[in-house]
Amino acid sequence: MSIEENKAIVVEMYRAFDRQNVEQGQKFMAADILGHGMDGIIRQGVNSFIEYAMSMFGVFPDGCHQIDEIIAEGDKVVTRGMFSGTQKGELMGVPPTGKRVQFSFIHIDRIVDGKVVKHWGQADLFSMMQQLQK
Repeated sequence: MSIEENKAIVVEMYRAFDRQNVEQGQKFMAADILGHGMDGIIRQGVNSFIEYAMSMFGVFPDGCHQIDEIIAEGDKVVTRGMFSGTQKGELMGVPPTGKRVQFSFIHIDRIVDGKVVKHWGQADLFSMMQQLQK
């Protein structure tokens, strides 16, 4: 796959999850995807990864990724942007606040044969927690 095709796969995967369209998002992931989440836990397999991704939408039901930059080389795609959403569920011991937060993220996805096989996610959790506690 070309670098541009790999970028498109990653963008479409994020768009599907932002619409909470699990079936569509799953089309872009390998069955044995290995996902490194913001919480430091490694998840193996598409069902485990989807469960984690959707848990974020349980906390932020209106959550959305705004991708500001995409960089790709070889089989890896890096996305940098902002995630925003309104906290409606408990997160890291913080009960629902109803506050809207916005925090930066950087994700790295590895694409093989048109599917995401590995995902690494990092986000500015410090900023998120500060916004929730104001």
